[in-house]
Amino acid sequence: MVERVILFVVDGLRPDGLLQAQAPAMHGLLKRGAYTLEAQSVMPSITLPCHVSMFHGVTPEVHGVTTNMWEPAPDGPIPGLFEVVRQAKRRPASFYTWEPLRDLSRPGAVAYSCMTDIYWPGEENSDLAIARLAADYIVQSRPDFTFVYLGLTDEVAHRYGWMSAEYLQAIAVADEGIGHVLERLAGAGLLEETACLVTSDHGGHDHRHGEDIPEDMTIPWVLAGPGIRPGCKLEGPVRIFDTAPTIARLLDLPIPAVWQGRAALSGERLRVRRAG
Repeated sequence: MVERVILFVVDGLRPDGLLQAQAPAMHGLLKRGAYTLEAQSVMPSITLPCHVSMFHGVTPEVHGVTTNMWEPAPDGPIPGLFEVVRQAKRRPASFYTWEPLRDLSRPGAVAYSCMTDIYWPGEENSDLAIARLAADYIVQSRPDFTFVYLGLTDEVAHRYGWMSAEYLQAIAVADEGIGHVLERLAGAGLLEETACLVTSDHGGHDHRHGEDIPEDMTIPWVLAGPGIRPGCKLEGPVRIFDTAPTIARLLDLPIPAVWQGRAALSGERLRVRRAG
């Protein structure tokens, strides 16, 4: 039984970057979970529109956010994942390092929110800092749904280029943050009842992203947890806006009719085939 879900979003993570990087935590989730390395983002493939699609289950044409500046939906507010969790009297939490992500939830929808702007490495790497804060809160307060955003990978890629040595090292650092959260969960006896989903908002090429090309549009999507058969590839297309309905299904919550995405679950079983 899934008692809680943690959504890790590694900004700008390409599937081939994930495979090439030293990332034992995420590679471990690949082995014990169901996954696709061919999930698709949305256009424009930039951070805020992609995250809004991820959390609101619809394309940018519906939610109306097409730049990194928030704009209200043209036909009125669309219920997001945070609101769905909160309306069910469950507790969502959010940890992030890019301040515009505050708009992913409406006022009052999140039980706990933490934004720390340590965006370029100083005394401590921002991804590690936010992961440690998230781990502390999850173990102590045990929220039902937690969003953990790791954004330094995208910053490094813009500076040094996607698939550069520095980019692969940034993935390794994000993985260290994810690994820290998983270790804390295991130490508290919570890991076996927690579903963990790792994905990204977009990929990238050269020093940029935002285009309708495979390097920018293809993202990893990895789900591990109770009842998820290990080492299985997801059948059929998985889109970034399938993430919210999948999490809602895992938590046994209603899926708003307006959402265009579909849960990557069929009844109680994932639509999967054995890897290889």
